[in-house]
Amino acid sequence: MEFSELQRQSSTIAHGYHGAQQLMRLQSKSVVSNQNGPQFNWGSPPSEGGEEGDVGPPKDLRERPMTMRLKRAIREVQQMRVPVVTSWQSWKRSKAKSLSRFRADAGGVMSYVALWRKALHKIGGHFGGGVQSYFMFLRFLVVLNFLSFLLIAGFILIPSIVFRSTSTSNMTVDSTGPEVCKVYDPNLQGLVVFYQYFLDLLSGTGFMEYSYMFYGYYNNTVAESSGFHYNLPLAYLLTSVFYFTFCLICIVARMGSALRVAVATGSGAAGSYSKMVFTGWDYGCQGDRATKLKQKSIHYQLQVDLEEERLQKKALSLTLGQTVGLCSLHIFLMLVSLALIGGAFFGIFKATVFSQAQVGAEGILGLFWVYLPSIVITTGNFVVPFMCDQIALFERYSPSTTIIMALFRSVFLRMISLGVLLFTLWSQITCFKDSPKCELCQYNNKEYPCWETRVGQEMYKLALFDFLITIAMLFLVEFPRRLVVDHYSCALTRWVGRQEFLVPPNVLGLVYGQTVVWTGALFCPLLPLINTLKFFILFYCKKVTLFSNCRPAVKTFRSTTSTIFFLVVLLFGWGLALVAMIYSLAQIHPSMSCGPFRSLTMMWSIVPNTFDTLSLTTQDFIFYMGSQAFSIPLFIFSCVVLCYVAALAAVYGKSVDLLKAQLKLEGRDKQFLVKQIEELSREMGVPTRDQLDTFDTGAAN
Repeated sequence: MEFSELQRQSSTIAHGYHGAQQLMRLQSKSVVSNQNGPQFNWGSPPSEGGEEGDVGPPKDLRERPMTMRLKRAIREVQQMRVPVVTSWQSWKRSKAKSLSRFRADAGGVMSYVALWRKALHKIGGHFGGGVQSYFMFLRFLVVLNFLSFLLIAGFILIPSIVFRSTSTSNMTVDSTGPEVCKVYDPNLQGLVVFYQYFLDLLSGTGFMEYSYMFYGYYNNTVAESSGFHYNLPLAYLLTSVFYFTFCLICIVARMGSALRVAVATGSGAAGSYSKMVFTGWDYGCQGDRATKLKQKSIHYQLQVDLEEERLQKKALSLTLGQTVGLCSLHIFLMLVSLALIGGAFFGIFKATVFSQAQVGAEGILGLFWVYLPSIVITTGNFVVPFMCDQIALFERYSPSTTIIMALFRSVFLRMISLGVLLFTLWSQITCFKDSPKCELCQYNNKEYPCWETRVGQEMYKLALFDFLITIAMLFLVEFPRRLVVDHYSCALTRWVGRQEFLVPPNVLGLVYGQTVVWTGALFCPLLPLINTLKFFILFYCKKVTLFSNCRPAVKTFRSTTSTIFFLVVLLFGWGLALVAMIYSLAQIHPSMSCGPFRSLTMMWSIVPNTFDTLSLTTQDFIFYMGSQAFSIPLFIFSCVVLCYVAALAAVYGKSVDLLKAQLKLEGRDKQFLVKQIEELSREMGVPTRDQLDTFDTGAAN
């Protein structure tokens, strides 16, 4: 019985092609499908794209495994039916259809006018999704900085320009502190040498210091005219707070979309060889170079997984003495790495103190002194990770753990180095309130008459120096290296080769630059505009060096994993900048000689002072928003929503697990059926596929 059933199935497969042709002809002549073909509800209404009932029969028609001719016939029959609907349903369907078409058209237009769309497709086709994710991250930062500049320009820059040009009904409140604390005159007196303006442009001093670029140029103006009231200090503070909130929302939204893609693709499952072999290919690769690169990338991923399994088996077979020795080696090398990072922090501290003491120096030497902290930070960010990478060769970690440790050290070094710079500046500004320099004005007004502008200048120099170093590396290192490697063939040049385009270090550079901008935006409002221009130029510079000078790294990241890692590091930089802003707003006394908060004891004091000027109705409403009568129901509602979302996620997780288990069972069933077929074939003497292949090979020979 089983053998006859097997013969019947094999005959059906043998004549499958002719049966398919006959089925096609029958379907073309008649719309009615037979019992063996795909079933469809002919009485269903025609599909309306984008309406609420899209999960029913319309979606069923689109997803049916039918030919296009059969689908057109079904569509014609459905359109011939006149559904009985009310006027409200008809209006609702037409509006839903119009909205769907508008969304589709708007999405097509936005994708067409997207910044660097063709360039990103070209990069992804030649170098894969990992390198493309870096440039997409760079584009995200360009758009984020540009929108941030529009926000700052609309609420701070443009009102300040208007209030300065028209002084009618504008009120400016002076500080009530001692007169010695109000002395601040950054304008140069007399004639200067011709190159002084160029030095001022690089250092942010001179004509740059007292301009809209820095905090000290803005006044504490309150404009009132025919019912219009605008408080510039309050707008300055709230714009800075909303700027950070806006950046956080953009990062979290982008991270959520990246996480959805990562969960859908299962990119976090390391060691899934079948997934890597059957679904790991990038069909966007163009050309032999990209194809070979992708082959090497998949080969490297398989090699890394096998190496990690080998190391895990080796770790399980270690004796107690060997395990203690390996842990001791890890601890010793970790202490060496921490000592190197600590030495870099100490160098930044000393360089910042020495640089602040040499502020009065002029000429090229003075420019070098003011840039000394930036030079030390950049040198440490290059030298210390290189030395830690050499130490990692002796740590005997798995390949993935080695990469994670290297990235963690680099992130820690770059972010904390900026924190050390800020700590050093604040220690010089506030004197920690134990020095006579800070007793009179509550800050070191003798060396820092407008300390906010000084902090803004440091952030400005860090951003500018980082950009200049990138351009210098492009023209002085990468281009000459490519020329030497391409035109001089020897053992040394073949060993050196072209420079690899390493995605993680480049992304860490972007995160570092963006963290500098977030930290200095309160003191240098135009810093987002400078960073927009910087990243815009950097995109083309990196694109040129990618196609001309670099070869992609064989050790690549998956695009989804890379995007999530980039955003997590960016969120860490945002948190560091947020701490710096909160400390500046709530702990340090603002300068009495400059800025919009010169008459206040703390920058945050403008909020309660403005609150006292509001009407009683508004104050009562705000008090109610902060009272228990509003906060407790809101908290309960939030808990209910969170519980619902958690339960929904648990249900979806169980469904995914059940589907995975079902797939495994189906795979085992197929393996069992294949074994049964092979056993029946051997019993009945039917030749197997291997025997037929051997017979064909022998006949051909």
